[in-house]
Amino acid sequence: MPSERDKSKEQKAAESEVESFRKDLGPFVVAAETTRMAMVFTDAKEPNHPLIFANDSFLSLAGYSRTEIVGQSFDVLLGRPAEPAVLAQIEGAFAGSSEGDFEICFRRKDGSKFWAAVFISPVRDKGGDVVQHFASFVDVTKHIQEEEHLLFLLAELNHRTQNTLATVQAIAVQTLRGAADKEVVEAFEGRILALSKAHSLLGSKQWQAVGLREIIDRILQPFGLNDRRIAHFSIRGDDVRLQPKAALTLAMVFHELATNAAKYGALSNDAAGKIEIAWQVDPTPQGGRMRLRWQESGGPPVKPPRRKGFGSRLIEGGLARDLDGEVHLDYKPAGLVCQITMPVPRSAVG
Repeated sequence: MPSERDKSKEQKAAESEVESFRKDLGPFVVAAETTRMAMVFTDAKEPNHPLIFANDSFLSLAGYSRTEIVGQSFDVLLGRPAEPAVLAQIEGAFAGSSEGDFEICFRRKDGSKFWAAVFISPVRDKGGDVVQHFASFVDVTKHIQEEEHLLFLLAELNHRTQNTLATVQAIAVQTLRGAADKEVVEAFEGRILALSKAHSLLGSKQWQAVGLREIIDRILQPFGLNDRRIAHFSIRGDDVRLQPKAALTLAMVFHELATNAAKYGALSNDAAGKIEIAWQVDPTPQGGRMRLRWQESGGPPVKPPRRKGFGSRLIEGGLARDLDGEVHLDYKPAGLVCQITMPVPRSAVG
């Protein structure tokens, strides 16, 4: 901040500038003075964008008096030290090389923070030259605080969900031990673990859309997806972003397919087996339809199961029931083929 002596000189020059500014843009300035939206004007001819006008709404928002803020650099509102990325964003907005509408954290005179959506636009003279910049501020502090609180609650919910799944797993294992085959207990544990991994992945994304490749990587990692010694998996397809419900269902489907492959299919004979996972999205009037193919090879000869277990019912019924999808399991002697068709939103690819 400048000294009182220098500051006084700057203010006198700024106040003189404001009077000229009012004469040139009289009706606009009057409107800015009376509106409830916080507004400032800066001098485009000087470095650091000094403020030449601030309306009462802005002064109330930032906690300054007009004599304290007029003549000061726009960057003073950011506090110190300002983040380089924020400074670059502001400079880009003043230069017109980036969007002039963005949200930034500012500091009031008393040091407290407030978030504002800022719009910066040039003011041109009769010759078309930029002589001032006009900046408006919309206080979004409450909105940001609510978002932060929701993220905190979501993180707490994710943590408790993980604890609940771990508790369910422990109770189930204790209950089933001695009352069920070891294979049944291991299958249940594996499903709970897969569900936990899917929940963890979605939790890290705040339960927003998650990439199909991320789901595959998280679920198939224990089955040797990234094993450098031998490439069991081949994965092809543009990444598709899936909503939580679709992500959870596909996570469980991949777990069941991989578990089956480890017991009876391509992953059950030590080294020879391969699994190819490929997909594509075809456009539709409603958005898109994804066609995914899981194809095994190199394992022992495949025989259709005599009865459908939980895994088969989940694979064939889960997508159809939950996601309006279709699943076809083909137990070819050379290897199981699973074909999945399901709708995806228009924004899923890209």
